[in-house]
Amino acid sequence: MRRLALLLLAPAAIAQAQPDAEATIARYEARVARLQDQDAIENLQAAYGYYFDKGLWDEVADLFARDGTFEYGQRGVYVGAARIRRALLLFGPAGLETGRLNTHMQLQPIITVAPDGRTAQARWRGMIQLARAGDNGQWGEGVYENGYVKEGGRWKIARLHFYLTGLTDYDLGWTKSAIPAEGPSALFPPDRPPTEVYRAYPGVYTPAFDYLHPVTGKPIPVVQSPDDVLGREKK
Repeated sequence: MRRLALLLLAPAAIAQAQPDAEATIARYEARVARLQDQDAIENLQAAYGYYFDKGLWDEVADLFARDGTFEYGQRGVYVGAARIRRALLLFGPAGLETGRLNTHMQLQPIITVAPDGRTAQARWRGMIQLARAGDNGQWGEGVYENGYVKEGGRWKIARLHFYLTGLTDYDLGWTKSAIPAEGPSALFPPDRPPTEVYRAYPGVYTPAFDYLHPVTGKPIPVVQSPDDVLGREKK
């Protein structure tokens, strides 16, 4: 009798469990899709670093969305792939000539993909090594705060903003040398002025965090050091 009752109840139980199973599968599918998006964005940004290192400007420009923006330090903002392609020539001719070092490492990624999988943002640490054989070199560092968009089914860079927070002479080092960030080019002016005006090392500037604290879930407060020239008063 008990077995018969279980058999009679089974169809109802299965019917009730089916929506729950489908919802669980949908959640896992969405999670896998977001992980795949993160992986694609990490590869995209890594490719940018490798191409930038070797002066492959066409390849760099092709990573950007149609209305993508490029902002490096205090040089201002360039809009659109064509303008970005020309602006990259300010860093040197296409291709890396013999005796030149131009390393831009992409480190410490924290990638946040929107729930709909169409946009994302990420923060990266950038380490710089510049040199010319027989001359001198420079060390640098900074932070990327970038935006990404899925365009035509592929992830592209929608906004690249590299905050150059420190640059120094290789021989003199950080204790004796602080090279200021370059401003907008007079030869090829940007489409927009710098998004934020700040001073690199020995000034201290922390770009705002695009993500929430991973444990508390709260925004991460940033208090900038006082700077009379830039109008940041001491609190």
